[in-house]
Amino acid sequence: MPLFPAHDLRDGYLRADTKDPAAVLRAVLAARDLVGSFDKPRYVEVAPSLCAHSRSKRTGCHRCLDLCPAGAITPAGDHVAIDPNICAGCGQCAAACPTGAVSYTLPPADTQLHRLRAMLLAYREAGGADAVLLFHDSPHGTPLIDALARHGDGLPANVLPFAVNELTQVGLEAIVGAFAYGVSAVRFLLRAKPRHDVTGLTQTIAMTEAILGGLGFAGRRLATVETDDPDALGQHLTEIGTLAAIETPATFKTVGKRRDLLRFALGELHRLAPQPVDVIALPQGAPVGAITVDTDGCTLCLSCVSACPTGALRDDPERPVLKFIEDACVQCGLCQSTCPEKVISLKPQIDFRAARAPAAIIKEEEPALCVRCSTPFGVKSTIDRIAAKLEGRHWMYPAGDKRIDALRMCADCRVIVMSEQQFDPFKGVPERTPPRTTDDYLRQREGKD
Repeated sequence: MPLFPAHDLRDGYLRADTKDPAAVLRAVLAARDLVGSFDKPRYVEVAPSLCAHSRSKRTGCHRCLDLCPAGAITPAGDHVAIDPNICAGCGQCAAACPTGAVSYTLPPADTQLHRLRAMLLAYREAGGADAVLLFHDSPHGTPLIDALARHGDGLPANVLPFAVNELTQVGLEAIVGAFAYGVSAVRFLLRAKPRHDVTGLTQTIAMTEAILGGLGFAGRRLATVETDDPDALGQHLTEIGTLAAIETPATFKTVGKRRDLLRFALGELHRLAPQPVDVIALPQGAPVGAITVDTDGCTLCLSCVSACPTGALRDDPERPVLKFIEDACVQCGLCQSTCPEKVISLKPQIDFRAARAPAAIIKEEEPALCVRCSTPFGVKSTIDRIAAKLEGRHWMYPAGDKRIDALRMCADCRVIVMSEQQFDPFKGVPERTPPRTTDDYLRQREGKD
């Protein structure tokens, strides 16, 4: 039995089918010849301070946990931890991470985008048009492309191969950036039987298709090519046909984390798109979007503000108000899971105006003013609702008693008044029925007998 899930992805390990004695012998002989130490590559870097996995024991983002095929990612309090000795380097965690807490290092996302830019600029300067970008990995894609060149017609002239360590490391920012740079279509060359689950890549393709369709890019712009046959690869690429690309491609060059790259690439693609629109709905799991709040049920407790890891939800120290900045929202869901009234829901979308929009006011109410010093200290509607529920209905606040005024005071004045009036919190406590003991039950039973 293998020691790890996705065992065939492990660098530095040997595996043999235990039912085949010859295979076991070959593995033992291969292990005998291994001398020295093995320096395992560290594929990803983790910045725990950026992670939006959890706050106050409430779970928010769990994209990387759902996608990791190797079981290398585990919860570690408010963030996640990645065991570098187990990580197989598929890169799905980095591609899906909405905050940039997990970043791929072979190469970093901005370096990959720079390579794409340089290749496409050189292609256009040479007179090329309607480029089709073919992402592939070296162990599988390179031999397949070489075989097609040696024994077939080779790649079509407009198909540009681009090698990556793992196809699942390709994130939304790379694909959107490629279309902004002028490619007409993107294809991903996968094995006929992938070595691990490629759900992350499938989700990325679905999000990109929604964006491209909303911006007026017609035709099948993205697809996977799952084959081990060079001829099948050549036939698929030939059948793509001609798809119109952006007339005047972008030439931007930027650095930073995936979130920054994605924001800039989306802005450039929107600027150059055939039919630009302001808002595009996205599938669930998108790293950008807004929230909807049932304002009738919201009590402005501001629990969501304290849980938000990116500052997308904000308050105002001067008045009871809830503000939202869509450009900062990463759809982690912490606000939704934290809200005690359950009035918040996520709305995955792209609003291209969000980067320039000020903070939107979701709900604002009149502050409660202290009846003694007039200092604002809470939400007036909440204080009134609490007072109405307690006055005359709770022994501590009998009808007409001045005790109820303590609820309408700030924390400082409440302490002062309680001290001045010798406020006895136990005054008026109703008589309690004595607790029944074992002796009581025994006496009752003896009396019945």
